[in-house]
Amino acid sequence: MAQAFAHQFSQHLLHIAPKVGRRSLNLMPDKLKMIALNKLLNLVLTEQLKSDELHFLKQKWVGICIDDIGLHFEVGIEQELRVRGLTQPDVTLSANVPELILVAAGKEDPDTLFFQRKLRIEGDTELGLEVKNLLMSIELDNLPKPAQVGIEQMAKLLHALQTKD
Repeated sequence: MAQAFAHQFSQHLLHIAPKVGRRSLNLMPDKLKMIALNKLLNLVLTEQLKSDELHFLKQKWVGICIDDIGLHFEVGIEQELRVRGLTQPDVTLSANVPELILVAAGKEDPDTLFFQRKLRIEGDTELGLEVKNLLMSIELDNLPKPAQVGIEQMAKLLHALQTKD
């Protein structure tokens, strides 16, 4: 009985969390969102930036659409990594938060999500595949410890819920 309640509560939480996230993000000015995303991505991609693994992004823009929370932006490299509002990216990757958490934690393969239509790639497919490969190579170790633990715990919960359904 308690296990059924916990499962039902977790399902409800997964349903309501994106709505709360969307409302919270709507209150934040776009410029502030872009600054925060820029800092976060520079932190996460520090090693890739130093080793020039992101050379394929020079003069290109990758759109990121996190549909369930309504967050849309694009990333590119001019002299440095830049984040801006969504305009006309060369390729766009779209997914929901749970799928992105599972990919970040290494619990789900982007190819699997692509074939399940939970990760969509539109535009320059070759660039999209390079970005997908980059996603698979990112280590959580670049994030602060609380973020690492949070992503890992959320991924475990999501993975457990998916295997019960």
